[in-house]
Amino acid sequence: MTTTIRKLVIPIISPLIAIFSALLVGAILMMIAGANPIIAYTALFQESLLSYFGFGNTLTKMTPLLFTSLGVLIALKAGQYNIGGEGQIYLGALGSTLIGLYLKNLPPFIHIPLALCAGFIFGGIWGLIPGYLKAIRGVNEVITTLLLNYIAIHLISYLVQNPLKELNAPSPYSPLIAKSAQLPIILSGSLVHAGILISTIAAVILWIIINHSTLGYQIKAVGFNPNASRYAGISVQMIIIQVMTFAGGLAGLAGSCEVMGLKYRLFDVVSPGYGFDAIAIAFLSRGNVIGVVLASLFFGALRSGANVMQRSAGVPVTVVYAIQGLTVLFIAISLALEYQVKKESPI
Repeated sequence: MTTTIRKLVIPIISPLIAIFSALLVGAILMMIAGANPIIAYTALFQESLLSYFGFGNTLTKMTPLLFTSLGVLIALKAGQYNIGGEGQIYLGALGSTLIGLYLKNLPPFIHIPLALCAGFIFGGIWGLIPGYLKAIRGVNEVITTLLLNYIAIHLISYLVQNPLKELNAPSPYSPLIAKSAQLPIILSGSLVHAGILISTIAAVILWIIINHSTLGYQIKAVGFNPNASRYAGISVQMIIIQVMTFAGGLAGLAGSCEVMGLKYRLFDVVSPGYGFDAIAIAFLSRGNVIGVVLASLFFGALRSGANVMQRSAGVPVTVVYAIQGLTVLFIAISLALEYQVKKESPI
């Protein structure tokens, strides 16, 4: 009975313990630096969660994190490691930018879906490549997705400095996309755009697919045991290709929303590292879609309140990134402990 309770409780409380432990170590680092952690954390979370504009900023930063971490999650369900979220964000941003720039005189109810679809397709192609190489050629997806990040980043850098660069622009960026391709602001006086609603809908759809569909069952079966899945008649190769394409498409939507809802043009730097944060979020959520939503909100709050924490308590922004890294470290420790519990428990 005790073992059963431990199996049920550990997956719920271990992420909370990981976050609390990371915040505690972060507080120690602040004290070593001569700052007051109580003032720092109060400023951070009060600004990012309790103020109107700050919470809006949190939701804005949460949007690309949620999209991309959902992409990492669906790949993990099939036993695949999508490290290419960053590059997929860049390609999705490119797809939406091209539709926003070169398709004109369209009503918003047509232009916006077209631009989003382009972002999904471009990101999906960037996920399809490593998916195909893994399924058909057996090439490790960690290597291919990681390397494709650099190709995507440098490709966008070339485009915004050459064919897509706005005339006489002081720095590399494209012209503004059409007004009809821009996502509407949903909270007046803030930066919150409709992307947060789209990402939430994507999370609901993904939850339904994983938990209440034949495809979701096949994805989980492949992730659990590809050999047994193949014996049961599941096309393991097709599942791998599908999940990697879908993962890339979700990350591509993150790039779409950055262009269509926030910046309205393609910049040399599309993402400040959302694709890598998404990996941490997916592991912190322990494979749960609801956990991804909450972890994305937490990471969005950290990014949103970091500058306020620096101004209020003199704490460098890098402490926030240290807290994110520590969170991943502690969740990894909790996973190891849980594995030990399962190993020691009777069947």
